[in-house]
Amino acid sequence: MQIICDGLDLSDAVLKVSKAIASRTTNPILEGIKLVAEEDTLTLSATDTELSIEKKIKAEIKIEGETVVPGKFFTEFMKKLSNEKIELELNEKNQLKIKYMDSESYIQCFVTNEYPGFNNIDSNDYFSITNNNLKNLINKSIFSVATDDSRPILKGTLLEINSKSIKAVALDGYRLAMVNSPLKESTINGSVIVPARSLAEIAKLLDDSTNLVKIYIDSKYIMVDTGDTKIISRVLEGEFLNYKQIIAKEFTTEIVINKNQITDALERASLLSKVGQNNLVKFEIKDNNLLLTSNSEIGNIKENINITQQGKDIYIAFNARYFMEAFRTNSEEFVKIKFNSASNPCVVVPADGEEEYLYLILPVRIL
Repeated sequence: MQIICDGLDLSDAVLKVSKAIASRTTNPILEGIKLVAEEDTLTLSATDTELSIEKKIKAEIKIEGETVVPGKFFTEFMKKLSNEKIELELNEKNQLKIKYMDSESYIQCFVTNEYPGFNNIDSNDYFSITNNNLKNLINKSIFSVATDDSRPILKGTLLEINSKSIKAVALDGYRLAMVNSPLKESTINGSVIVPARSLAEIAKLLDDSTNLVKIYIDSKYIMVDTGDTKIISRVLEGEFLNYKQIIAKEFTTEIVINKNQITDALERASLLSKVGQNNLVKFEIKDNNLLLTSNSEIGNIKENINITQQGKDIYIAFNARYFMEAFRTNSEEFVKIKFNSASNPCVVVPADGEEEYLYLILPVRIL
C-alpha cells in the first residue's frame, strides 16, 4: 500500500473514526484503525463491535492495499501533521511509513485479517432527515437517558418512526424527554432503541446544515449515512417502558415563564442547594408570581419571577438540575410548565403550543 493524501483530511477522518476505538478490551486489534486504499479513495474505519464508524477521503493511490494501525497513537500523531501532505507506505515488515516534508516515521501495524468486519444492514428500509434536525433531536433528548445498569433498556433512546416524522423518547425514572422532528422521506413505520453512547457520537459527527442524512434500520443495527461517513450501531433488544401512560392529559395549573429568567434563578439557587447535596429547589406559584427558594446550613435564596398563571396555586419541589438540563437544549424565549399536585410530575412544553418537545419531571416530596 502506498498513498498520498491531504494531512487535514486525514487528521479529520482519523479523529472521527477514533470515537469507535475500543477503550477496554481483551482483543488488542479492536484498539486499531483500519486503512483501505482502493482506486482514488482511502477508507478509514474503527469498531468496538457495538459501534462502528467509517470515513472516506480522496487520496492519490499509488499502490492499493490495507492495514490496521494502533488507533490512539495514530490519532495523536495525525493531530500534529494536519497541515502537511502525507505519504503512507506499508513495507514488507508490516510497518507503515509516514512521510511528511523531509521527515518520516514508522508504525508497527496489526495483522489485517484479524480485524473484525464492518457490520452490514440487512434491510433497505430507511428514513431521511436533515443534519440539523437529527442533531437537535438527539441533543434535546439524550440527557434524560438512564446512566445506571439497573434497567439496561433505559440506557437507550426510543425512536418511533412513521412516514412523516420521528419521535425520540428518553427517560431515567425521574424525568422524561420526548422530542418530535419532521422527516423528508421514510419507508419505515416502527420503532428502535439506540444506545445513548452511539447517539452521542452520531450527534458529534453532524453539522448544522440542511443536508440530508439517510438512516437504515434492521432488527440488529442502525446505520447513519452522511455520504462520506457511516456510523453503525447495535440496537438494544427488549421492551421500552410504556411512557404514554405516565403523561397526564389534563392539568390544574399552567404557567408561562421566561426561560432565561427561570434558568438563571435555578442556577443561583442550585449553588446553595448543592451545599446540602440535595439540589432541592421549591416552587411556590401564586398570584402570577413564581417564588423560587433554596435553603442550606449556610443561608437561603429567594427568587421572584413574574409569570402568566392559569389555574390553582401550587407549592412543589424539584431537583433543579433536571430543569436546567431541559432548558439548556432549547432556544425559545418562553416555555409553558403544567402541574397537577405536589406529588405528580409536571411537564414543560413550548409556550406557542407547538408539539416539538415535552419534558416530564418528577417532583421531590416535601416533608
